[in-house]
Amino acid sequence: MITITDKAVARIREISDSEGIGHYVIRIKVIGGGCSGFTNDLYFEEIVNDTDEVIKIDGVKIVVDPMSLQYLDGTTVDFIEGEFESG
Repeated sequence: MITITDKAVARIREISDSEGIGHYVIRIKVIGGGCSGFTNDLYFEEIVNDTDEVIKIDGVKIVVDPMSLQYLDGTTVDFIEGEFESG
């Protein structure tokens, strides 16, 4: 199961609203990274496939393909703000 913090939900809504995206659907996926191993990618998504796992939290949908889900199970999505970066 993937979880998402209230702070991340609020930031997803804020970004979508300010950039005129018009929805709160986020895809999280694992990408092969060669020598450095796997990396994760997170972005607004327009297409939800029948095989995707969909997690709904406070109006935000997290969409994950079956291959990525096996690596992301137990992950918590959060938003942090630091002095020099945020994400």
